[in-house]
Amino acid sequence: MLQEIRIKDLGIIDESLIEFGPGLTVLTGETGAGKTMVVTSLGLLLGARSDSGLVREGSDRAVIEGVFEVPADHPATVRAVEAGGDVDDSLVLVRSVSGEGRSRAYVGGRSAPVGVLGELGEHLVAVHGQADQWRLRRPEEHRELLDAFGGPGLGRVRTAYDEVYAAHAAAVTELESLRAAARERAQELDLLHRGLERIEALEPQHGEDVSLRTEDERLAHAEELRSGSSRAQVLLAGDDDALGGGNAGVMGQLAEARAALSQVSDNDPALADLERRLVEVSHLVTDLASDLSAYVADVDLDPGRLAWVQERRAALSDLTRSYGDTVDEVLAWGEAAARRVLELEGDDDRITTLEETVARLESERVEAAAALTAARRKASKALSKRIGEELRHLAMGSATVVVGVEQSGRLGPHGADDVEIGLAANVGSTPRSVSKVASGGELSRVMLAIEVATAQADRSRAVPTFVFDEVDAGVGGRAALDVGARLAALAASAQVIVVTHLAQVAAHADNHLVVSKADDGKVTRSGVRRVDGDERVSELARMMAGSESEAALEHARDLLGDVTRSTA
Repeated sequence: MLQEIRIKDLGIIDESLIEFGPGLTVLTGETGAGKTMVVTSLGLLLGARSDSGLVREGSDRAVIEGVFEVPADHPATVRAVEAGGDVDDSLVLVRSVSGEGRSRAYVGGRSAPVGVLGELGEHLVAVHGQADQWRLRRPEEHRELLDAFGGPGLGRVRTAYDEVYAAHAAAVTELESLRAAARERAQELDLLHRGLERIEALEPQHGEDVSLRTEDERLAHAEELRSGSSRAQVLLAGDDDALGGGNAGVMGQLAEARAALSQVSDNDPALADLERRLVEVSHLVTDLASDLSAYVADVDLDPGRLAWVQERRAALSDLTRSYGDTVDEVLAWGEAAARRVLELEGDDDRITTLEETVARLESERVEAAAALTAARRKASKALSKRIGEELRHLAMGSATVVVGVEQSGRLGPHGADDVEIGLAANVGSTPRSVSKVASGGELSRVMLAIEVATAQADRSRAVPTFVFDEVDAGVGGRAALDVGARLAALAASAQVIVVTHLAQVAAHADNHLVVSKADDGKVTRSGVRRVDGDERVSELARMMAGSESEAALEHARDLLGDVTRSTA
């Protein structure tokens, strides 16, 4: 709901704070007082194109600020938060227009593109003015109005169509993607198969490249390894001539050292400890000599094995150049490639399955579209009748409304139907699109009839506030009372703001605002005030008779009484 709007330096309005309430609010005033400026300010606030000519003469900019009460889950709240605005029970929108024509917008205290105001406006306010009938000028809105009027029953049919349409579109997209990628898939399969065949031919083992590198180093230097290790073993254990005066080796010398200590170690505990350490060293040297002897015996001088190892390493290196830095990485690539082969080879089966799925969903889509068309045509008859009944209350009794549902021959996201609200303004004429044949005033009344007719339908997508500018153009007398009654009926389920020049319409208001103009001879100013009681009676008298004579005042009181009794 629109709570208030503050206007500063717009047209002849220097500064005005207008507070709105629930129900029906009317704006009245003398011609030229600035009523249209209020609607214009609201349009600017909701993203309409700005014009530097709207800035009050002598001011550098015009500023409009609006406060809307919106629930947390309302689409406008969600969009405002997406735009970075702060929303705490109320949403504040600001639009400024400079004298040079530059425009700025703010949403929830944050600067935002003007386009965001337009997006929010479609969720907050429906403006029905002489030149702003977007809900009737957009063909898709005709369809949305009908679907909303159809209620839960039509909604379920449309949901069923939406679901099968989305499933069909997804299946078609996947199928086309698989077909388009057939050549790439075949090329990838060929590469994967060749790689797997190369790996399978060699049958590498985990860590084999590391162990072969070690073995290669050992075989390539076998003679040096045997010579060095044999020499070290002799130096430790001695040679066969040791008993004959040859080298007894380290082990022999350690034995002599142990014998020398064993003769005297019993006389000194410190020396006995050194002897024990010498014994330990002797054991270590003995073990080391034994291990060296075994190593010398194991050194392989097989040239054939060396050649095989080097050939195997070269073959494995060929794999690692293509599929990984190590054999382990090559094996990991092979495992991933095998999984990918299964996936790619399964695509052919997937294509067959998808072709069957697409055919099935196409049939279901056609059936769902036909059901949706039938549901819409049934709802269109009821809506046409309801709108016609409302138009008879709006001085358009000779008009005929036909909500047409024609199949377009193609299945789209919203079905196969082109929906258009047609109007035959006179008896015997052929209905044509309402946006083409209705005048500005007629268009506003048709929109009012539609809003009232659909007020009890599913309003989950409806805006909370409706603004009608000169909806009563061209009517008067009893018909004007009917227009007011229909606006009041709409106001029972939404906030309605009306700019009117008819007392018969204004008499139905829950809130009556008067736009007045003052001229001190130098500057002309316009302001807005709320009227109640005698002030309201005086305004109604002025609207009916152009004066506040006693007769006019009495007539105004009678009008209010009649309206009160008719709505009691």
